[in-house]
Amino acid sequence: MPGVEKIRADFEDLLPAMANKLGGEGLINELCNGFQLLMDKDRGVITMESLRRNSSFLGLQDLSDDELTSMVKEGDLDGDGALNQMEFCVLMFRLSPELMQESRFWLEEAFEEELKSDGL
Repeated sequence: MPGVEKIRADFEDLLPAMANKLGGEGLINELCNGFQLLMDKDRGVITMESLRRNSSFLGLQDLSDDELTSMVKEGDLDGDGALNQMEFCVLMFRLSPELMQESRFWLEEAFEEELKSDGL
């Protein structure tokens, strides 16, 4: 999937830097904002058409239709041909292996804190 590989190369360095600067919650907010920019306003999901129409917001205007289609297919976990907000965020994390590792660490920390607060 050439489109995904191109984006993966760009985001491998960008997302961890954003996470370090913004923190976990800030990064999630930015991903949500990115989703809002790319989504089809009528359907509430990112479609191939909305991605093509709005790709310049992410500097992806040079990607071909095949590359954009590959991106949607890569992230489409439920097979409906579009990306909901959760699928988009998961795809963005998957594009950055370093950030994926950090997110596991954040999840483990949050889980341990929750257990402590529950007295376990």
